[in-house]
Amino acid sequence: MTDHHHEDASHPAHQGAPGHQGTAAHAPHSGAGAGTPEGTGRALVVTASNRAAAGVYADTGGPLIAERLGDLGFAVGGPEVVPDGDPVEQALRSGVADGYDVILTTGGTGISPTDRTPEATRNVIDHEVPGIAEAIRAFGREKVPTASLSRGLAGVAGRTLIVNLPGSTGGVRDGLAVLAPLLPHAVQQLRGGDHSRPSSASGAGEEPSPGAAQASDVPPGGAH
Repeated sequence: MTDHHHEDASHPAHQGAPGHQGTAAHAPHSGAGAGTPEGTGRALVVTASNRAAAGVYADTGGPLIAERLGDLGFAVGGPEVVPDGDPVEQALRSGVADGYDVILTTGGTGISPTDRTPEATRNVIDHEVPGIAEAIRAFGREKVPTASLSRGLAGVAGRTLIVNLPGSTGGVRDGLAVLAPLLPHAVQQLRGGDHSRPSSASGAGEEPSPGAAQASDVPPGGAH
């Protein structure tokens, strides 16, 4: 078995420029789905890796995430490659401020001293969505027991869903397999798509249902 859940987000690779640093503008990925009908939303990819940020290795997990998000119809910013720790939190806060619907991170979720992505994420989110992180770990454990060592979080900051994925390409693929059917619905929920009738609680402006109209026609004493 390969380094399926090894927590470094970068490996020697033949794609992309090593150590590419994302800009504040979060330029859309070339495979983005901005032109798709209606569009799924806007997504940002953040790679947390000291070595990739320093140009030692090329980022491999970030481009994989960006490509898959584009396939799902997202307009994708990044990958933005940053060192572990505080720069991750800064990138997350910037992405939330820019109004991204989804931010996916890769790397920094293990138990080594430099793995600080969960802490950075917890500082940004308003509340966790534990089921997502649990599902990602459970899916990974079916292949590699060390998936249990991943401390990745998922949570919501404002109207942005943030999810931490492992740093290995295998861990990234597992995470994407779990997220693919969830992300479009999550974005819809964050936009209020499941709560489009707020007036129902007060009844103001609503027409009575057929059942209610029939009930109002029943004379005092009711039917027996």
